[in-house]
Amino acid sequence: MNNLFHLAFPVKDLEEARTFYGEVLGCEEGRSSDAWIDFNLFGHQIVAHLAPESVGVQHRNEVDADHVPVPHFGIVLPMEDWKNLAEKLKAGGRFSLNNFAPQRHGDTEFFK
Repeated sequence: MNNLFHLAFPVKDLEEARTFYGEVLGCEEGRSSDAWIDFNLFGHQIVAHLAPESVGVQHRNEVDADHVPVPHFGIVLPMEDWKNLAEKLKAGGRFSLNNFAPQRHGDTEFFK
């Protein structure tokens, strides 16, 4: 059985969220209102809620010598799928990616 998740998170601008998740990452858009948008992130439901006062890095923790922002979330993909997504993002010129960093359960790569 695949365990799926639902995650609601704050954004400062719904149109920016729609562009990033919909156009850049290619997430299918679901229901929406003037206060939130549902997206399908690789089979998981994520919901961008308009809450500009709650957006931003609240803290950073050191994880394997990186200062990881809190809050954050990500998706675990098969390496080939991740490389394809990384190439798509690099080609768009909007993101830089750190080098691969070995983790306890395989390789991961983080957006800067």
